[in-house]
This record gives sequence, structure tokens and C-alpha cells, in this order.
Amino acid sequence: MVAYKVCVLVSILCMCFAIGFGSVDRPCAARKISGKSVVCVCNATYCDTVTREPLASYAYKAYTSSLSGLRFNKTQAALKRLNNTDVECSATTLVLHPDTMYQTIEGFGGAVTDAAAINWKNLSEPLQKYLIDSYFSDTGLEYNMLRVPIGGSDFSTHAYAYNELPADDALLTNYTLTIEDLNYKIPMIKAGMQASSSPIHVIATTWSPPPWMKSNNAYTGHSQLKPQYYQTYADYHYKFLQKYLENSISIWGITTTNEPTNGLVGILNYINDLGWTAESMGNWIVNNLGPTIRNSTFKDVKILTGDDQRLTLPYWINVMITEHPKVLDYIDGIAVHYYTDFITPSAVLSEITRTYPDKFIIATEACEGTMPFEKHHVDIGSWIRAKKYIIDIIDDMNHNVVGWIDWNLCLNVQGGPNYIKNFADSPIIVFPEKNAFVKQPMFYAMGHFSKFVPRGSRRIGVTRKCGWGPSLWSVAFMTPRQNVVVVLYNDHNKSVKVNLQINGNEATLVMVPNSVTTVDLPPYL
Repeated sequence: MVAYKVCVLVSILCMCFAIGFGSVDRPCAARKISGKSVVCVCNATYCDTVTREPLASYAYKAYTSSLSGLRFNKTQAALKRLNNTDVECSATTLVLHPDTMYQTIEGFGGAVTDAAAINWKNLSEPLQKYLIDSYFSDTGLEYNMLRVPIGGSDFSTHAYAYNELPADDALLTNYTLTIEDLNYKIPMIKAGMQASSSPIHVIATTWSPPPWMKSNNAYTGHSQLKPQYYQTYADYHYKFLQKYLENSISIWGITTTNEPTNGLVGILNYINDLGWTAESMGNWIVNNLGPTIRNSTFKDVKILTGDDQRLTLPYWINVMITEHPKVLDYIDGIAVHYYTDFITPSAVLSEITRTYPDKFIIATEACEGTMPFEKHHVDIGSWIRAKKYIIDIIDDMNHNVVGWIDWNLCLNVQGGPNYIKNFADSPIIVFPEKNAFVKQPMFYAMGHFSKFVPRGSRRIGVTRKCGWGPSLWSVAFMTPRQNVVVVLYNDHNKSVKVNLQINGNEATLVMVPNSVTTVDLPPYL
């Protein structure tokens, strides 16, 4: 009888733990999209969640999402102890080297644009919370980085900047935040910060200053900064740091203008921009921006240059530093965008790290649906777009990138609002008329990194011991808790057996076709 009572008590305690402490995840409310993958639907009363499970003794956990519709599907298995007779190569075998460490990871996240914040605000309060929790909470993707425009961008409802009037106001006497900041962007950033259990690092970027500072007196088109406003443009950034701090938001880093090559060559002359040559930007950093920030209370704010496509980096970095070597005294890192990665070798990134090992590289913008050859701006349920994200992140991380920031956190079904109709896709698409939103495959693609690779993780070495190669992508990390995380992508239409070997132990898993798996290995190996 006593034994029976003990068993009943244990069962009750286990049930209370499972229910009371919320250890059971809410599964995806899946909606299959014909010819594509699934999306997960969230409404005012339901939204899927994911928690990172504690590791059992001498076991590993795997989390899988796939074209077929798996979303963070959890499995657990025991590790195998290897011996000298284990020489079989019947599967792809990767050897992990925790003693071979590379860059330290800063984090993952997305952008709070006007468009993202407007779409978020168009939802009911319960659904707003679900969206924020989905990205930032411990039951979501655990994002720890954000990017925010300084003033307007194309993902605004109209063109604007700060201190538009009076014109030629070099002292910026009318520098005030806008409705977009006070009613939309700042509330969304604060909501993310409140939901997150780790600090959110915010990067701020100017698309265009007020037209009176520019050679063409317009928000868009071929332009450069008028030389008499070099110090004014530095002060423009300094005042933004002040204004956001007054609203309880500390800025972690600023970039030296979004995609400066675009304003210089005018290929996309309809997008808010400001053109720079490498020589003129170096001049501005050395004589204006750098001293203004470093000699202020914001001296620890990171200054990131570039903020442009990967293919432009050799020009920006080599020419700028050749013309103005002192720029190295002010910049902390190089920001890079996603859109030409498919034509630019990732070796460019490694070369920058080799030449300037004390400067980090961070990916600050990515999205799908903007290219002229893409049929749809928003492609609901697209697994192909998730795959592009996954492979790009793995490739970037394997070439020393320290973080990866997506573009708009959420958009509407058109891919906006965007006042110049430069619509794009997003990991979350909102349907305010239905008070619902859907999580696209890209959302889960981001989470396979952001949730499991926290700030302070270090990339570690991975070598292929045996097995076929080009359809399996991999990257591995040691986290601050000393567990090892491996992200794998099976770019093949059949299942693949993969062995992961580390310090004489082996984890064996079978990856389903067209899938991403994050493997969590215990710290005591």
C-alpha cells in the first residue's frame, strides 16, 4: 500500500510539473500550402511554442524542421562510446573538434522597421504578445539582436528623416523623434526586450538624412553628402543615440549608412539612400563620426562600416583603409548584406578576417522576394526560401561572421507597407482582418540557429571523416554552457544517415529529406 501511494504521489508530481511549469510545447497549427511546405497559424487564443529540453545523462537531443512539415520535432537518443574497432563508414561521418575554436557569436535577430511595427500594432493585444513571444521569449526563437532604421526607409508609409526643417540647419535645432518612433518602433523594441531573458543588442542605420544635406536634395537617387554637412551628419547619429536613450533604449551599434554603393551608382535609385565613395566615407569616419562618438558618453557604441553587399567589401575595406588608415582606430566591424551572396564567394569574408583579425563581420540584412526574377514578393509556405536562409547562415558562420540579422520581423500579405512598392517576404506574415498571423518556413530556419546558439558561443572545427558531401551542410558551436550544438542541412530528396563524433563518442541520426536539424550534445564529453 505504501509503495502504491508513493507511485501515485510521484505520478501527480510529474503531472504537476508538466502542466504547471509548461514543459509541454504547443505544436504547430499546420496549414499545408499546395506545392510547398506548411505554415503555422497563430490566432488570439493559440500559437505554437518551442522549449529547449534539458539533456539527459549521456544522451543528445535533435530538433528537426522539414519540407514535409516537421517543425522543431524533438528526438532523443543515447550516445555511443567508440572503440578502436569502429571503422565503419556506412554513413556520412563528421568529427567535431571542440578544442579548435573560431569567432565568438554575437547573435541573431530581425529588423523593427516602420512596416514591421505597423503590422504588429494592427493585431489584437493577445496576438501582439504571441508574435513578440514567438521571436524573443524562452518559448520562442530567443532573438537577441534587432536592427532599426534611423528615420525612414523604403519600408515606411512615406519618405521622412529627422530635422527636415528648417533646411540647412547645421546645428540640428529641430531634431525630434517621429510618430513612427514613438507609437510603433520604440514600443515594439521594448516589447521584445521585455520578453527576452537576455539583453537585446540594437543596431541603428540611416537610409537617408534630410534632403538638404544631400547633393541631389532628394531622399532617393544618385547623391552624396554635401561636404559642409559632414559634421552635421555625424551629429545626426549622435542625437539619435541620445533620443533613443531618453526612451530607455540603448543602441549597441550604428552603421555608416545603409548600402552606400546604391546611392553612388544609382542602380536602385528609387530606394532611400545616400551615396559614398570609399575615400569620402573614410574621411567622414576619421574626421567626424569617429571622434564624435568616441569622445561622447556613447564611446562604447560599435561603429560598423560597409553595410552593403558582400561583393562590395574588397572595395570598401581595402580602398577606405588605404586612403585613411586611421579608420581602423574607430571602426569595430564590417556589416554585410545578403542579396548578392549567390554570386560572391564566401572566401571574401575569410580574407577580411585574415587581414583585419580584430574587426568582426556581421550580417545585418536579408530577405527574399525582392529580386526582379522572383515571381512572388510573398511566397507563403516556401521551403526554398527557408533553405536559402539556412545555407547562407551556415556558409557565413563557417567564414567567421559573428551574427545574422533578418530584415522585417513581419509584413502583410502584399509584402509591405512599402511606400515605393519595393515589397518583400518575411518569416511572419500578418492577416489583421482575420486577427491572425502565419509563421513561414523561414521563421523556423532562423530558429534553428537563434534558439540554440546563444551570445558568447564559439564556432568549433568540423571535419568530414567519410561519406558523400555536397548535399550536407554543417556548422558547429561550443556554447557558454559548454554543450556542443551542430546545425545540419540535408539538401537531398532522400533520408541521410549522419554520425557525429566528438571525444570518443558518437551520435547517430537519420535526417529526413530536405530538412534542417539542430543537435544538442551534452557538455561533459
